[in-house]
This record gives sequence, structure tokens and C-alpha cells, in this order.
Amino acid sequence: MNPSIHASGLIVLGILLGAIAAPAHSRDLPPIERLRVPAGFHVAIYSADVPNARALAIGDKQTIFVGSRSAGKVYALTDDNHDGRADTVRVIAEGLNMPVGVAFRDGDLYVSAVSQILVLRDIENKLANPPKAEVVVSDLPSETHHGWKFIAFGPDGKLYVPIGAPCNICDRDGYAKILRMNADGSGREDVAFGIRNTVGFDWQPGTTQLWFTDNGRDMLSDDLPSDELNRVSRTGEHFGFPYCHQGDTLDPEFGKGKDCANYTPPLLKLGAHVAALGMRFYTGSMFPPAYRGAAIIAEHGSWNRSEKSGYRVMTARIEGSRVVSHEPLIEGFMANEKSWGRPVDVLVMPDGALLVSDDQAGAVYRVTYSAKKSEGKDKSSRKP
Repeated sequence: MNPSIHASGLIVLGILLGAIAAPAHSRDLPPIERLRVPAGFHVAIYSADVPNARALAIGDKQTIFVGSRSAGKVYALTDDNHDGRADTVRVIAEGLNMPVGVAFRDGDLYVSAVSQILVLRDIENKLANPPKAEVVVSDLPSETHHGWKFIAFGPDGKLYVPIGAPCNICDRDGYAKILRMNADGSGREDVAFGIRNTVGFDWQPGTTQLWFTDNGRDMLSDDLPSDELNRVSRTGEHFGFPYCHQGDTLDPEFGKGKDCANYTPPLLKLGAHVAALGMRFYTGSMFPPAYRGAAIIAEHGSWNRSEKSGYRVMTARIEGSRVVSHEPLIEGFMANEKSWGRPVDVLVMPDGALLVSDDQAGAVYRVTYSAKKSEGKDKSSRKP
């Protein structure tokens, strides 16, 4: 495997920033030769110059937009020669408060920044000289504990925005939910409740049904409660937090007098503390048929478990509303309890390749499949 890569603001209290093109090999390359994938799959570096890479979005011209958390930046990645690797990485915004979420619609890029939703108009035509960001929403909760937000436009044209619980475990009005709004911030409506912290959601192909990951609470035990994969079947549904976890476990404090039967259980328990973040349905045609329509889920990895869990990308195969299998797609980000990478988000490209962001390594990877690849010679492969 050849990990070579060719990689060559917005608002800082109202200051317009110029785009910055990253030089080639500006940082150490991630050791992707350690990754294990099923036979026929291959992982390559799309860009290794995206510090703290988090959520992903794609523009009409196939610009890849990447949010960040601690870096406070938004990046634009362009593959100018169409060889499957980003040639240029630009910083199109910086100095923001946890701008994790990015969502592209009608030529504009929407960015979440805790209490704000910002928009960069006509961004793909202005990458070299990014426009000043407009503030669309300024009155979301300002707490930074679970205040970073994955955002996305739904099939109804609405912008969906999660409001995470501002705590490990608590019961506060106005939090632990997903809401939606018009692109200009008007017409807000609560969609679902009892959601501790979702940092990834998508709509099942062929339906208008929203699926999302949710992170379970900490400090209960090594193996409780599980992170969840959920589906919204009706507006106003309640998924249990903080009263009931993983559909069957009452919280020792907030579950008193409650009944888990009154809340919607997860369709899949993902494992305790795996930190399931980004998830997308695979809508491409490059991967084998068994992957089409499956949910691809990035597990960022545990931080408070005696033996670490997560640090991988998983596949949940789905038939209708039923999960029929759950197995690894990418492993090897961790060895001997030490990680070199932490997957955050996934994004299906128009050609069917899959992008995966990694905030620890500051990179974005490109996952491809070819039936012609030899199992014995492909270092990034493993037998399923």
C-alpha cells in the first residue's frame, strides 16, 4: 500500500480570512498500513493535512468540506486532478467555537458553532477568497458540553440540528433532542426527544425515515449502557434519556418511577462507550451488493473504560427496519490500548468510494473496493 499524498477565513469577530493552501507532506503521515479491511477493500490517504478533522460534507463540484472541534476551523479539500487524493487543503473559516457540523445546500455551506449556525454563500466559487459568514441562528444553547453539533439537510429541505444534553446525566428542559428548521432559521420544530448526544444521522434510502447514533452515559460501568442506533418513526418520539438507557436499563437516579416500555428502544446496541459518531447509509455502487443500503458507522472510541472499545468503522446491514448484521469494515486504529487514529465521520462519494475523517491523525481516508485485488498481496485486507 502506498500512503503517499498530494496536498499541495469567515469570521474571527468579523475579520475576513484568506484561504490557506496546505503544502504537501506538512505533517507525519498516518500509518494506514496497520488498518484491516475485508478482502477487496483498500484504504488510502485522501488528505493528511486536516487537523482535528470531524464532520464531512460534499459540494456540487465535489469539494469536500470538513469541520473541526478543537481546531476551530472549517476546511475545503479539492481533488484538482481527479486522482482520488486532495491536492489542495484550504482553511475557509477559523476562530470559531467548535465548528464540527457542515452541511451544503444550494451552493451554500452551513456551519454549526455551538450556539450559532453560520452560512458561507456561494462557497465553491469563492474558495480562494472565502466570503464573510452570515449568522443564520444565534440563540441555540451556549453550553459546550455536548454543544458541538453534526448538522444535515433532510429530504424535506429542513436543516436538522441536535441539542445535546449539557451533562453526563441530567434532566433539563430544552436539551437532549433533535430539532429542524428552515434554512434561514425560521419554522423550528422539535423532532425527537430523549437523545443524549447524537453526532451522526442520515435518512434511509427510499424512505424519509431518520436514523441516528446516540452516545450512552458515562460512569455507570464498563459495559453499561450501550451506544445506540435508532430510527425516528414519528415526530415527537422519546428515546429514553435520562430515564432509560439502551431500551432496557433504568437509570439509577433518573429512572425512579419510570418504565422503559414507555420509550423507544434502539434498533441496535452498538456497545458501551464505543462513542458512535458519524453514520451514513451506503448509497454507492462500488462496494459489493451486501453493503448497499447498509449503515456505515464511525466509532470514535472509549475514553473511560478499563479496556478500550471502539476505534473502528462498522457496517450495520439493514432489511427494512431490522438490523440483520453488525460487523467491522475498518479496524486497526488501536493496538495494545494505544490509538493512533480515531474515526469521526463517513461520507459516500459520487463514485461510490467512502471517505472517513480522523480527528486524532488529522486526516481523511478514502476507502475503495475492487474485486480484482488479491487477498494475499493487499496489506490493507483481511478475510471477512
